[in-house]
Amino acid sequence: MPLALLALAIGAFGIGTTEFVIMGLLPEVAADYGVSIPTAGFLATGYALGVVLGAPVMTVLGTRIPRKRMLMLLMGLFVAGNLLSALAPAFGVMLAGRVVASLAHGAFFGIGAVVAAELVAPAKRAGAIATMFTGLTVANVVGVPLGTFVGQALGWRVTFLVVAALGVAGLLGIARLVPELPRPAGVHVRHELAAFKNAQVLLAMGMTVLGFGGVFAAITYVTPMMTEVAGFADSSVTWLLVLLGLGMVAGNLVGGRLADRALMPMLYVSLGALAVVLALFTLTAHDRTAAALTLFLIGALGFATVPPLQKRVLDQAAGAPTLASAVNIGAFNLGNALAAWLGGAVISAGLGWTAPNWVGAAMAGSALVLAVLSGVLEHRGAGARPSRVVTGAQAPADTPASPRTAPATASASS
Repeated sequence: MPLALLALAIGAFGIGTTEFVIMGLLPEVAADYGVSIPTAGFLATGYALGVVLGAPVMTVLGTRIPRKRMLMLLMGLFVAGNLLSALAPAFGVMLAGRVVASLAHGAFFGIGAVVAAELVAPAKRAGAIATMFTGLTVANVVGVPLGTFVGQALGWRVTFLVVAALGVAGLLGIARLVPELPRPAGVHVRHELAAFKNAQVLLAMGMTVLGFGGVFAAITYVTPMMTEVAGFADSSVTWLLVLLGLGMVAGNLVGGRLADRALMPMLYVSLGALAVVLALFTLTAHDRTAAALTLFLIGALGFATVPPLQKRVLDQAAGAPTLASAVNIGAFNLGNALAAWLGGAVISAGLGWTAPNWVGAAMAGSALVLAVLSGVLEHRGAGARPSRVVTGAQAPADTPASPRTAPATASASS
């Protein structure tokens, strides 16, 4: 394995940690700035919206700069944003820092995946991309719980300083280990935009926004839900986030395998089950054991939708998948932003800490409706047919991520 992949994985680990660690630190940040927890939830919303904007814009701009240099610039932007968050004297400044850091998110995974594929022989490209995205997966299991623990023990600002240090490590690793690569050919934006005329592409992105957003409606406010409703101690939040992360990893692996066999049936089952589990979370949140198990299931079912949703976009946008794939990474985060805002709104309306679960169930159920509509249109031949299908094994080198290894916020979210 080329050591350059390790540098890319470190960068992915840092990005994944900073995106999700805010979930475990909302009470501390809110108390420090003297704002409500729903208001502090805008730190998740702002980051997600920054990814929505940054993913396509930075990806297109990146075609004009050598890939290694662009990756270094993106990590520099990420470091600057986290330092600004850590040192922010006011809530608005911290929010600005979150947005700055988020601009690097989508483009780093898109360009980084291309670089990872070029570092190895063609037969090993999928494995190389998977190695890079291991950093994002590990962030959900290790980085987020550990960052929450450090933030609760030493102060939330320390967590963001540590994340900034990870960004510096990733930047230095890229500078030293990633070889110079030729400047990529320019993106033909008009050709890429043509993919968005396909109704199936738009339906797939709608499923992405609503389906993955349903998960975030619940887990953005998981800390107060677990401590105020389930009765867990603040110190228990760390291992609860580990449990959530393990569910995400398991769901991503299973979703990737089953999506290759039966993509649409996989979406029907995972979205339907997710809607049911989120609705039940309003009841199970009152029991510690049931709450912990439900949290694992939400992580598993939510991330089981990521590979099939990303693959659906790539398949339907075949021939011009680069921008569509980057925009879909933004769509995951648009869902995150919408869900965090709606979850905060129902809490502020006095409906209780479990009210965001109903929001999540409604969003996941709406995504299921879109999935069924997409399947019906495809069956009737009303949807536009791609000229060829891009799969994980056949994806060209300029595709940001293969379906099997697409990030969860692309994050995976991302």
